[in-house]
Amino acid sequence: MTQLFVWFTVLAYVFSLSLYLYFLYTGKEVMGRTATVLLFLGLACHYLALLGRAKATHSVPYHDLQGSLSLFGWLLAVTYLCLEIYHRQRTVGAFVVPIILAFFSASYLIPVHAAKPTTPHGVVFALHITLSLLAYAGFALSCVLSVMYLAEERVLRMRKFSDVVWRLPSLELLERMAHTSVLVGLVTIAVGTALGFVAVDRQTGPQPAHPYFDPKYVVTIVVLVFYAVYYLLARTAAWRGARASILCVFNFLLVLLSFTVVNYISTTHRYF
Repeated sequence: MTQLFVWFTVLAYVFSLSLYLYFLYTGKEVMGRTATVLLFLGLACHYLALLGRAKATHSVPYHDLQGSLSLFGWLLAVTYLCLEIYHRQRTVGAFVVPIILAFFSASYLIPVHAAKPTTPHGVVFALHITLSLLAYAGFALSCVLSVMYLAEERVLRMRKFSDVVWRLPSLELLERMAHTSVLVGLVTIAVGTALGFVAVDRQTGPQPAHPYFDPKYVVTIVVLVFYAVYYLLARTAAWRGARASILCVFNFLLVLLSFTVVNYISTTHRYF
């Protein structure tokens, strides 16, 4: 049954992406609305696939790399849909859905390694991980929007106009959408990190020395500060626009560093 939901998810995402692209090139509103409906359907099937995998492995989705990639893709889809509905802008879907599909596909294509057995950590720990991944999803979406801003600004400066360019969101709207994504990331990473400290305090058994100085915590605080600085500077006349977008892309490189290299060298955050 889980495999069936996996295929349904792939098909829904692929058809949704096709219609988002068709909407971008033709501007037909019915295609955009159908693409959104299919993305909702893919999101539901994706959730059922996550649930089925968790039951099959008797573990939580973030326990291994495959589950973490799939959960991240699902949270990215949730974040994007909320952003689409809030800002009433569908053309961004043509650039976001491929990333969602890539993470979901990668979670089933990469080699599977036996996960290390772990003891249950409780609800607080689960919320800590989920909110942290949701923050990464918000930051990833802001990076996509910032890259779109830089690319669109360059095209407009070169005066290479086409029907597709005019259907893209305005530069001002791309800025607002990026700000919203970063705000989601800031709130969730702040709450998630605080819950991580609570989970450490509640942990029983032997604990590593100086757990609060773990590299993951240090880099997470740095990421939090950098995005807070971006959020403040992006609203000023001197920084808004391309400079703020470049800073946002740079900040996401720190997020990638935190999710990969830092997770590997950390003593308390190596979950896969």
